[in-house]
Amino acid sequence: MAVFVQMPKQGNTVEECLLVEWRVREGDSVKTGDILCAIETDKASFEVESTASGTVLKLLATAGELVPVLANIVAIGAAGEAVDAATAAAPAPAAPAASVAAAPAPAPVSPPAAPVLTPRVASPAVTPAQSTAAAVSPRARQLAAANAIDPGSLSGSGINGRVTSQDVQASIDSGASPRLTPLAKAVKAETGLVAGSGSGLGGLVRARDLVSGAVLRERPVLTDLPPENIPYKGVRKLIGDRMAQSLREHAQLTLNSSADATALLAIRKAVKENAETYGLPKISMNDLVCWVVAQTLPFFPEVNAIFDRAGATVTRYHGVQLGVAIDTPRGLMVPVVPDAHRLSPAALANIVAQYVVDCRKGSILPDLLQGGTFTVTNLGALGVETFTPVLNTPQVAILGVCAITDQPARGTGGEIVLQPRMGLSLTIDHQVVDGAPGARFLQAVVKGIENINLSLALLGAL
Repeated sequence: MAVFVQMPKQGNTVEECLLVEWRVREGDSVKTGDILCAIETDKASFEVESTASGTVLKLLATAGELVPVLANIVAIGAAGEAVDAATAAAPAPAAPAASVAAAPAPAPVSPPAAPVLTPRVASPAVTPAQSTAAAVSPRARQLAAANAIDPGSLSGSGINGRVTSQDVQASIDSGASPRLTPLAKAVKAETGLVAGSGSGLGGLVRARDLVSGAVLRERPVLTDLPPENIPYKGVRKLIGDRMAQSLREHAQLTLNSSADATALLAIRKAVKENAETYGLPKISMNDLVCWVVAQTLPFFPEVNAIFDRAGATVTRYHGVQLGVAIDTPRGLMVPVVPDAHRLSPAALANIVAQYVVDCRKGSILPDLLQGGTFTVTNLGALGVETFTPVLNTPQVAILGVCAITDQPARGTGGEIVLQPRMGLSLTIDHQVVDGAPGARFLQAVVKGIENINLSLALLGAL
């Protein structure tokens, strides 16, 4: 009897995954543990392993398709065995709705258990009339709103007729020709210009969007290499959508300051020189700043909080679930260090170092990419002296760590000296955090960095 491998469940909030590419073809022989395909969520990339040995009888999804979690994606069995079409197409069971009520700070998580591969009975089809607001996925709702589409008018292909982002995208792609404003139609008819990318609502082409191929061809060639078209999809698109959503939904205000990094540089140098003698891990400047932030946040719950817009609730935390932004080839990822306020700099550095490896390999657990109460992001290594970090929704504050530069300062004797100073950029959601509490937190972080020697000595923390 054929065994169906399902799209694995990647965390409690992931409803569908992008099937990036197949690593097998129909007719191939596979063993348990062989890689079948690569998938992506909105936060990370993964590989799906075979749960059975045999012949790949049928691929039930196509590369580039968004597939609901727990849906069958491939059938494996004996060569020549028939595949039960009804069982293969059975929809995944509906997942319980996620609560919007504020929950306690998350505890460290363990790897999610593999789904049980058992056949399911198909649920009744849902007509478009049943596609209510509750039967539209959040991602589909955002995509529909951005393209002036009523999701309730679409037939849902998801669980119990749920409208998915794939359904909305199919509706967008089905347009035979771009929609033009009346003025754009008149200008096009008179000039022969062609429609470019629409800048109006829902992709509507305005008169200013009309372009001339001849004019474009007359532009000087700057390189012999042809232009490269990079599809805006997968993790890159989902990250971009989240950033745009964050800017739309939050009144973002950035406060800039700087801290004397003399003590920080001295500790970093001492740790580096004595790491082998005392068995110390590699501790970066960012690790030390993250530790200072984690020690400071419990005294400032105003910025260690999440904002539930739908429930009109701000939840403030005294424990710190610290998000650390990590640059990867697939885009920016923000894994969360649970209970960071309880960790020594060395322990925190060990966790972050492992997160960097896992994020860049694409093997980070999805549940580690959610539940943060505050985020630190660092562009200092790239020489950036100040920037505007974008809030990591639903958090209400994020700290940007900038480069250390020599700046003039007054010495102990009144003389002017050059002092290494680290730039710090704090973005807050001004809807729920006033400027003064944000400034006081930033001031406390500055003092924590400048007096890190005292903190380490008092806590014996290293």
